[in-house]
Amino acid sequence: MTTTQRFDVATTFGVKARPGLEVQGFADDTHPQIPVHKPYVFRPELLRDVLAFLHEAGGDGLFLTGPTGSGKTSLVTQVASRLNWPVQGVTCHGRMEIGALLGQFVLTNGSTRFVHGPLSVAARDGHLLILNESDLMDPSELAGLNDIIEGQPLVIAENGGEVIRPHPQFRVFATGNSAGAGDGSGLYQGVLRQNLAFMDRFRVVQVGYPEAELEKQVILGAVPKMPETIVEKMIRVAEEVRRLFLGSDQEAGELTVTMSTRTLVRWAALSLTFKGAPNVFHYALQQALTARAEPEQREAIHRIAADVFGDYWESTP
Repeated sequence: MTTTQRFDVATTFGVKARPGLEVQGFADDTHPQIPVHKPYVFRPELLRDVLAFLHEAGGDGLFLTGPTGSGKTSLVTQVASRLNWPVQGVTCHGRMEIGALLGQFVLTNGSTRFVHGPLSVAARDGHLLILNESDLMDPSELAGLNDIIEGQPLVIAENGGEVIRPHPQFRVFATGNSAGAGDGSGLYQGVLRQNLAFMDRFRVVQVGYPEAELEKQVILGAVPKMPETIVEKMIRVAEEVRRLFLGSDQEAGELTVTMSTRTLVRWAALSLTFKGAPNVFHYALQQALTARAEPEQREAIHRIAADVFGDYWESTP
């Protein structure tokens, strides 16, 4: 994992870039922690921010914030997959402690041995550490990452005071539906206001939902048999649902569920799965999203979809 390789940005990520622009990754593509390569449409401005951080962290982490399903984690993992960069991914929760990231003793064949956790492995071997839903974790626990993010050695007292000096390619990413200030909307249960000193160690990048044309490419890439006309109508439904979910600066949103790109892909895929069934788009949308909405909101979303689809609403794809 020590042999590095230069990758051409334009050809590696399928974006427009100046000729000769390269980014460093790794030559070995066999490491089991390299994310699975999936079809992905990169947004140039977000790709630029991630690549700049990978090139030079400067003692920072990178915090990606945005609404659910906007592609925060997949952005990082799909960049890593193309650069052969192993990833240690952790989904945080309110009961997680820093010790779970460092490692723990396990019983093997009658004796105990210390097994390094994702933070220790990433820092030691130069992997990317992704803290998903980091704003669900107790801020006093996350504060334990402050020194290692800045490049200070990681000391594991539980393992006899083992000292791990961070690898030059070690990077820390965090994702969250908030930007560390808590959730004022009440939509994301369990989100906590984070420690200011911890957040001060991160660059913050806002990840919104893709533009309509880009989102269409994503859906057609995942569900290529879906007619383009239907995909465009699905995206129009999603845009209206998101508008009602996000609300405005002055007013809270009218919906408590939203339609992410992930949900759109699910809706399109299910519509093909149930092709030929009566009211297939209605049925697929219910499974993809609205079955978990309150009855009034479910009815409102289906009414929006029926208005957008028109005569297509009761047809088959």
